[in-house]
Amino acid sequence: MPNTIRPLVAGNWKMHGLAHSLSELALIAQGSEQHKHCIDTLICPPATLLAAASNQSAGTCLAIGAQDCSSEPYGAYTGDISAAMVADSGARAVIVGHSERRQGRSETDADVLRKSQRVLEAGLQAIICIGETESEMLEGRTESVLLRQLKDSIPANGPCSSLVIAYEPVWAIGTGRTPTIEAIAGLHGFIRGYLVSAFGRDGAAVRILYGGSVKVDNAAEIACVDHVNGALVGGASLKSEDFLGILKAFGSIH
Repeated sequence: MPNTIRPLVAGNWKMHGLAHSLSELALIAQGSEQHKHCIDTLICPPATLLAAASNQSAGTCLAIGAQDCSSEPYGAYTGDISAAMVADSGARAVIVGHSERRQGRSETDADVLRKSQRVLEAGLQAIICIGETESEMLEGRTESVLLRQLKDSIPANGPCSSLVIAYEPVWAIGTGRTPTIEAIAGLHGFIRGYLVSAFGRDGAAVRILYGGSVKVDNAAEIACVDHVNGALVGGASLKSEDFLGILKAFGSIH
């Protein structure tokens, strides 16, 4: 069954990028134009570049997003950035619950839920990341882990039109390892099943991205998998040539 949901290809620059990186962003914006009829494109630079990137990308098909935000709306939280501040910068989306924050910053599902709620309240798109560790995968607990994260991280009353789920197996991020195509298909189908059971027809339209060592040489194969509605790209999003190659792979089947 072909994918009929308009895909989203998002790039997470993580802690990379200075002012001169905006030239690479301009190339991505330019190259994205040829796919704007069938794909949504998003880049999430570091917070220091949000406003500049949003201004530079205004009038193009490239949207800008943040990599994280605070679970609080405002207050004495030194160093934090609220979802409202992200929106004020011109950005349109926020990644929440990335495994590097779940693992490295001990963020819980409850933390991710609160952040997701703030993102939706600010009128932004929430890209909620879920995924199992290698030990959880080897113990056969992948589905139970994903189910817990889905139930406990997604706002029950959030508009599905502003929700995106990104499945990123923790053991695949930055390692060059990816699950088999059959495994990706099975788990994306599992996630879709939960979304439909929880949100009905609206859940059937939520985009499910795959992330975890997405590269030019595997993007086309991943793009063809049922219920894969785009990709969350890490290191390969730092170079316009690589990111646009992934975009082309998804565009070729949509």
